[in-house]
Amino acid sequence: MRELLKEVARGKKGAKNLSYEQALQGAKMILSGESTPAQTAAFFVAERIKMETADELLAFVEALREHSLKHSIPGSVDCAGPYDGRKKSFFANFPAAFVTAACGVPVTLHGGDSLPPKWGITLSDILHTLSIQAQGHKQAFIEASRKTGVLYVHAETWNDNLAHLRPLREELGFRTMLNTVEKLLRYSDAPYMAVGVFHGTVFEKMADMMTRLGVERGIVIQGMEGSEDVPVHQRTRTLLVNRGTHELFIVDPETLGLQAEIPELEWSPKTHADIALDVLRNEASLPFLNLVLLNSAIRLWVANKVPSIEIGIEAAGVALTEGHALKKFEAWKNTVQQHQAL
Repeated sequence: MRELLKEVARGKKGAKNLSYEQALQGAKMILSGESTPAQTAAFFVAERIKMETADELLAFVEALREHSLKHSIPGSVDCAGPYDGRKKSFFANFPAAFVTAACGVPVTLHGGDSLPPKWGITLSDILHTLSIQAQGHKQAFIEASRKTGVLYVHAETWNDNLAHLRPLREELGFRTMLNTVEKLLRYSDAPYMAVGVFHGTVFEKMADMMTRLGVERGIVIQGMEGSEDVPVHQRTRTLLVNRGTHELFIVDPETLGLQAEIPELEWSPKTHADIALDVLRNEASLPFLNLVLLNSAIRLWVANKVPSIEIGIEAAGVALTEGHALKKFEAWKNTVQQHQAL
């Protein structure tokens, strides 16, 4: 590990990028415990200063995937947002998962308990509000996915290495390369993907990694708080990844007839859960309904279920107005709770 640190920890100007093989060696030493906590912390700090390359990030993705539990879901779309949660925006991806599944495309959501630097609300917090234990009970979520097409993965339950690295990440308190890596672990081997980024500077890098990881078609979104959720109050820049190529694509909610101003709220896990249920019951206010319609449509389009976002919006609207999405959610929740009670 000292030899690798000599490469990456020479300061902003002197630091060198690691090859894929070198980065993979470093990842394995960190994950096996061969690297000491001090060396691991120094490595993450040095990478943060130097800025990680796609090769370095991919090496960590592959090393972590090697020890991850997996549940393959053919034809599914993986929705990857920030694991450090949200503070100012609605988790549209949660109700959108059931809308998308009701339209025939399985969805995988993954995350965990809150992390630095944001320490925001996570899906785990929202599930707890709904009387669902997010940690553990892997089989309960697998059974629910088989019944409904929606899989939730608590990352540290499915990947012990992420759990072992949590104390160090909490102690460091800043963003590390793991904040990007954990989005790309694809626990269901989904061929389609929607991934969020905070800074536009990593667009190309993320698109390149998705291609190299074998994602057939995906979208990189500079969404709300770095999430994969496209807002409805403004245009959003994205990169559409398709069979090894990528191109700029602008999502314009005004053109799609969905533009709306999102009200400022004091967000809590219960607020998220209540609004998500209102959406699924087709009783939500227009801004939140439009958020879910738009993001469901984008996932359907990326997964090649519909030929356009406009047609995806129509399909998502039918899933809500006819109650199909709500039935998916109720079946999902009941299945998870029944298996967790055993």
